[in-house]
Amino acid sequence: MTDYDRTDQDFGNIVSLDHVNLTVPDQQMSTLFHIVGMGHTRDPYMTVGLENMWVNIGREQFHLPTRDSAQVLRGRIGLVTPDVDELEERLDRMASRFEGTQFAVEREGRNLDVTGPWGNRFRCHPADGERLGGANIGLEYLIFNVPAGTAPGIARFYGQVMGATTDLVERRGSPTARVQAGRHQAMLFREDPDESRPYDNHHIAVYIADFSGPHKALQEMDLVTEESNASQYRFVNITDPETGETLYELEHEVRSMVHPMYGRELVNRNPVQSLQVYRRGADALMVG
Repeated sequence: MTDYDRTDQDFGNIVSLDHVNLTVPDQQMSTLFHIVGMGHTRDPYMTVGLENMWVNIGREQFHLPTRDSAQVLRGRIGLVTPDVDELEERLDRMASRFEGTQFAVEREGRNLDVTGPWGNRFRCHPADGERLGGANIGLEYLIFNVPAGTAPGIARFYGQVMGATTDLVERRGSPTARVQAGRHQAMLFREDPDESRPYDNHHIAVYIADFSGPHKALQEMDLVTEESNASQYRFVNITDPETGETLYELEHEVRSMVHPMYGRELVNRNPVQSLQVYRRGADALMVG
């Protein structure tokens, strides 16, 4: 009989990392970058007006509401993309349209580092059959720059309060709290003493299996900031459960698996399609 290590496929209470919400001051520029440049897909069913845009990336999303100023994640967003070379060529062709912004593209081996018009940083990895569980497009990880000395407490918070699978690792020489966020996703809280930007209220959304347990723990710590509805609540402060010290601010939109949007099918287009090289039957991008 084969002796399997059954813990290899445990991933804790956080079932999936669903979306990142970042405000943008200009929907046209946002469309140019996220849809035309990055090759992602505007959700055809939700928030189709001018005040907000939901952008599909495989099974995950960006939510991009219009505000006077842009929100910038203090770290990096890790994406899997079908074809890094094609993405690089497409962004290079569009570079002149982003003049006067923070837009930048830099090749890092097999990966592509992209800075958006307002400073958000993306690392785009090629779909190699192994990343993101074999999916060819999606949101794989988020890296957050956190103050020195906070990684152990952040790991305790997610492990003890949220019921997540966590561990302490070293990433590029810095202590990092790694939080499993679903089968093939992660949040990485990397200590960076040079990070000085204030929190600007961007948020993330996660689905969790044990919905009431973390809520009770957060209530006892007086951390719940919004009782959104029966299937959702929010909190902002990541607090060390041993000391009560606030370590980092990041609004979490916490959803149950009974939430009406859990497992919602998302449309993903094939950005390579065009009038010049159109292939019948190739309009949709299969997520894998």
